[in-house]
Amino acid sequence: MARLFAFGTDLWDPSHRFQTSWLVPPYVLFAIRLLISLYAFTTLLFNIGYACADASRGGCEASRANFSFFTVLSYWGLAFYFLIAAFHTFVYARRGSAPLDTWPRPLQYLHALLYSSIITYPFLVVIVFWALLSSPTALATTYSTWSNISQHALNSVFAFLEILLPRTRPSPWSHLPFLIFVLALYLALAYLTHATKGFYTYTFLDPSEQGALVAAYVFGIALGICIIFAVTWGLVWLRRWITEEKLGFVGVFAHAGTRADEEGGRTSWANNNNPKSRDGENELREISPAA
Repeated sequence: MARLFAFGTDLWDPSHRFQTSWLVPPYVLFAIRLLISLYAFTTLLFNIGYACADASRGGCEASRANFSFFTVLSYWGLAFYFLIAAFHTFVYARRGSAPLDTWPRPLQYLHALLYSSIITYPFLVVIVFWALLSSPTALATTYSTWSNISQHALNSVFAFLEILLPRTRPSPWSHLPFLIFVLALYLALAYLTHATKGFYTYTFLDPSEQGALVAAYVFGIALGICIIFAVTWGLVWLRRWITEEKLGFVGVFAHAGTRADEEGGRTSWANNNNPKSRDGENELREISPAA
C-alpha cells in the first residue's frame, strides 16, 4: 500500500508536471483548461434544461435518467477534471506552487487516477457510440448534432489535448485495474437502472435482445479499455520523448523559465525538509505523479 500511494518524504511532483506545459505558459494552459471545463458544464446543464423544457423529449424525468448513462457520467468527470486542473494551474501560475503539492498523498493519487480516466474513457465512449449506438437521427437536427458531437467527438479532442499539452508522465499500469473496476461498477448501475426504472441504458446490455452476446460486449469493452490505456500510455511517453529528449523543451514554468530554476526549487525543498540531503547521503528524487 505504501508503494501504491508513494508515501514518504519525497516531493509529489517537484517540477509541476500537472500544472505546466512544454509548449505554452501556465496562464495559457489554465485558460485552455478553464474554457474546456466551461464548455463541458454548459453542454451538460443545457441538455438538462432542454429536456426539462420539452415534454416531448421526456421532460425532467429524462434528464434524471441521463445520469444512468456512461457517456454523461464520463462527461461530468471530464468537466470536473478540467475545472480542478484549471484551478491548480492558476494557483501555480500565480504563486509558483499548486494546492495539489500539499494535499495528502492519497488525494494526489486520486488526482492522477482522474487524469488517467479522462484520457481513456472519452475514446471508449466515442468508439462504442459511433460503432454500436449511433443512428441517422444522431445528426438529424441542429440540437442532436451539437449534443452528440460535443459528447461523442469533442470529448476525445479534449482528452487528446490533455495528452498533448501538459508535461505529465505516462500513467502507471496500476491504474488500469481501477479503470476496469469503474466500468464494472457502471455495469452494476446499468442493471440497477433497469431494475428500478425499467429500461436498459444501452441496448447491447439487454439479454432479451442480445442473449449470450451481452457477455461478449462486456468483455469486449473491458478489452477495449486495456487497448486504449496502452495506446494513451504510448502517446504520453512519445510526447515526452519527442519534446524533452529530442527537442529539449524542458517546460514553461511560473516565475522561472529553465530547468535550473526548477532544480533550485527542488534543492531548496531538500535543504528545508530532508536533512540527509544536506550531507549528500540521500539524493532527492522526483516521484512520478502517478506512481
